Amino acid sequence: MPEFLRAELQTAAAPLQVLARLIAAALLGAIVGWIYQRTRPASDTSSSLAITLVLLSILIAMVTQVIGDNVARAFSLVGALSIVRFRTVVRDTVDTAFVIFAVAVGMAVGASHPAVALSGIAIVGTAAWIMTRGQTAINGNAPYRLEVRVGLGHDAEGILATPLKEHARTRQLMSIATARQGMAIEVVYRIELQSDASAVGMVKALNRIEGVQNVALARITPDE
Repeated sequence: MPEFLRAELQTAAAPLQVLARLIAAALLGAIVGWIYQRTRPASDTSSSLAITLVLLSILIAMVTQVIGDNVARAFSLVGALSIVRFRTVVRDTVDTAFVIFAVAVGMAVGASHPAVALSGIAIVGTAAWIMTRGQTAINGNAPYRLEVRVGLGHDAEGILATPLKEHARTRQLMSIATARQGMAIEVVYRIELQSDASAVGMVKALNRIEGVQNVALARITPDE
């Protein structure tokens, strides 16, 4: 067997140094998990994935220190870890990026390159925050189709004007027709939400109006 495959670690790390690296990996992994939760929509985040990111950073730091400069040990660990089967499907490619992020941080700390880990956290965290802000702005200005059913005998335009002005940046009346065999009026708008308004808040505000029977809000796709 070639000498480089039998080579041992050049310098064995002291126990306190190993412990310090693992603690650093845990702290930086927690930062990765925090960035994940802060830059992803609440509906898309997973508490289990956030915990996994922390544990993954620690485990990768451990594996990196175990391998060191020993190529044979690296191949052995690859074979051993290939036995593990992960059945959980990552729902979003962004979640996959955060998994790789945690792996990179753990490797950097385990290889005694904290500057790489800290720089990566700063750059990736900033990029994730900027992209999230941009996506929020795009979603906030996306057009919606708003359908409101008002009972007969109510002035649809009059009772809807105030909440629409508060929550919608722009609104355009698309159609108005009778519904429920002439017992109600259905009004359809094309609207864009205010930057600080939420779709749920607007629907709740409209539902509280006396005379409103039904409210339906749907995002308009580019093909519509």
